[in-house]
Amino acid sequence: MEVPPKPVDPLLRKWGLAADWEDSSASAFSGVSYDSRSVQPGHIFFCIHGEKTDGNNFINDAVKSGAVLIVSEKPKPSGFTSPYLVVKDVREAMSEAADYLYEHPSTKLRVLGVTGTNGKTSTTHIIEHILNGTGRKAGLVGTMGVRWAGAGHGDGYIEAKHTTPQAADLHRLFYQMVNAGVSHVAMEVSSHALALKRVDNCQFASACLTNITQDHLDFHKTMEHYWRSKLLLFSSLNASPLDPKNAIVNIDQELAPEYLKAVSSSVNKYTYGFSEKADFRAVNAHFDKSGTALTVLTPNGPIDLKLKLVGNFNVYNVLAALTICSTEGVSNQELKESLESFAGVCGRFQVVSDMTSHEPLCIVDYAHSPDGLENVLNVARELVPPDGKLIVVFGCGGDRDTSKRPQMGAIAENLADQVVVTSDNPRSEDPQQIIIDILAGIKRMNEDIVVEPDRAKAIQLGVLDASDKDIVVVAGKGHETYQIIKGQTFDFDDKVEVQKALEKRRDSSTT
Repeated sequence: MEVPPKPVDPLLRKWGLAADWEDSSASAFSGVSYDSRSVQPGHIFFCIHGEKTDGNNFINDAVKSGAVLIVSEKPKPSGFTSPYLVVKDVREAMSEAADYLYEHPSTKLRVLGVTGTNGKTSTTHIIEHILNGTGRKAGLVGTMGVRWAGAGHGDGYIEAKHTTPQAADLHRLFYQMVNAGVSHVAMEVSSHALALKRVDNCQFASACLTNITQDHLDFHKTMEHYWRSKLLLFSSLNASPLDPKNAIVNIDQELAPEYLKAVSSSVNKYTYGFSEKADFRAVNAHFDKSGTALTVLTPNGPIDLKLKLVGNFNVYNVLAALTICSTEGVSNQELKESLESFAGVCGRFQVVSDMTSHEPLCIVDYAHSPDGLENVLNVARELVPPDGKLIVVFGCGGDRDTSKRPQMGAIAENLADQVVVTSDNPRSEDPQQIIIDILAGIKRMNEDIVVEPDRAKAIQLGVLDASDKDIVVVAGKGHETYQIIKGQTFDFDDKVEVQKALEKRRDSSTT
């Protein structure tokens, strides 16, 4: 969807550069780009210095493609004659330009931001399901992609490069949603996005914290930088012009008070959890293979729920979504009906095997952090019958936080009866070194610990060695349908590989 061109002058005044600007050839612009390959005539090209590439190296390509203006933090190159501006913060400038070009779209939506180490994807999908199921028109932005009601792509997703898109893409997507009549957007807000200013100038109606545990220390370096980056979502509420504005926090988290303190008196504060202090409190929760039964005590009265989801971590996801939607005006009866019809998210504690047949219960999950793996294995353990075993197949991603690898090895050893250590997107790293790092956390090296770098073979080992009373958890990739090995991307889907292993198992049992 095209947007009418906008004059450059308001941006120059905002950046304090109007008095020094003399180049009238860049008087208007019609697009915002940070990738020279996406530049079209009339675009402003912002030179983002990323982890792998520097946009400053592609300014000539951008001009050839029709960029009317180059914006950078670096001085204008010698001999460069096209319109060029130097700003203090190019990411901030890009966000301001996109917000302005697309007519401040987030002010015309109720953007519901969800941050935290785990639970963001499930929580946002539950929010989307509730809102669409109760007559609202909702959009979704997150790890699995982008979609919105009325976009014409059914339940499918528009691919996004990041959990939270770059500002240039995000404001354009918001603009499209506004024009499609969307009223609410459930959005995963990653710590990277907050630290790198991808959500600057995004006006949030709600900010929700799911939890804080170790992850992404390859980027943040310290846990304090990590949780303070997520805190930026809450402090941004203070300046938002939207009304009402809501801060929603998991009160069972140690850092909950820090997030509640970050918002001003103009922001409504709500908490959820199992604590007696929670505004939205779960009580009498119990689950089995078929789902979870619980009661949620709310300011509007109790809600008795029978969910298709399993485990305490999913109770937290439901509580977060329920709290957000309640503050958006969804009634308790609507919440009950919507939550009880929610079947789950692809790759999140997803049962792949046929529970009615004589075969192991196989579960695929995205757990790729110590806390995520621990949560999934604890839930799976409660489903294992007395004469059954818990088997886990997992690895750790390459080019990511190495300190969590031995932690995850220790968790797998402590919670599972059998462990198959394998690869999980090694990227540029040697898979064997990643496995060595995982094994450093494992104390008992016996027949219950198996190493198989080939992930397909590892999944097959886990499934074929299991009895029909065992549970096999394949963790790490969840919904992903690829493996990245030495810079190349290969088709790979844990769910498909589990199904292949189960089929091989069935064939062998009939011969």
